[in-house]
Amino acid sequence: MVWTAYQVTFRLLSPMHIGWRRVGNLQQTRPYVTGRNLWGALTERLVCENGRSNYTETGKQVDEQLAFSYFYPSAACDTVTLWPWGDTWDEFAWAFLDSYASTALEQEQGRSAAEGSLHETEYIAPYTRALSARSIAAGTPVYLVGYIFVSGGCQLGWRAALDRLQIGGERGYGWGRLSLKSCQEVQNRSFFGLYELDCMGDRPLLTATGGSTGADDPPLLAHVDTEGQAAPTGSDGRP
Repeated sequence: MVWTAYQVTFRLLSPMHIGWRRVGNLQQTRPYVTGRNLWGALTERLVCENGRSNYTETGKQVDEQLAFSYFYPSAACDTVTLWPWGDTWDEFAWAFLDSYASTALEQEQGRSAAEGSLHETEYIAPYTRALSARSIAAGTPVYLVGYIFVSGGCQLGWRAALDRLQIGGERGYGWGRLSLKSCQEVQNRSFFGLYELDCMGDRPLLTATGGSTGADDPPLLAHVDTEGQAAPTGSDGRP
């Protein structure tokens, strides 16, 4: 099967929460959008716009005919400014993450805060904080940059649906709204400039182009099966 790769950029229009874990009263967000999040959002949009009624069948078609990379926040629309791990984590968190605190009200006690209800939700912000060390200005729009792979003969109408996606949690409050900025076919067979891209197999295949050990190794850009592999040194436990 032949696949076509597209580099896709979304503009983030509102806060976005990609659920990860709870620490105390804080519900943390993943600092990126997983491929499964894209799959779910696109499946929902195709069902709504095309008059489909079977989410299961539509989701299966999306899974078979499309593949998604993770999408990463960036202050630039054509590349990733900072990877959200390792030595850049603190800078990334300052520039791109924020949180929102809320509580339930106890009606019978004069609308005071209900005991134990205070909680805080972390999110990827639609605008950056200033980060002079990386030349990121305050209030810079945040983009999500990643790849979508399309199998030959795909008839899902996926491209038109990309401009109306809403992803993640708290969508009822308007969170997770996206606007399509660009969708360009990849010509150079390079994936983020870190991996060689092979689109001629049953599924798209990525091959690391860095050195075999040490600092030249490119980062892993998604969750992978590491059974039987040594744990990386210096891991900070980030998602």
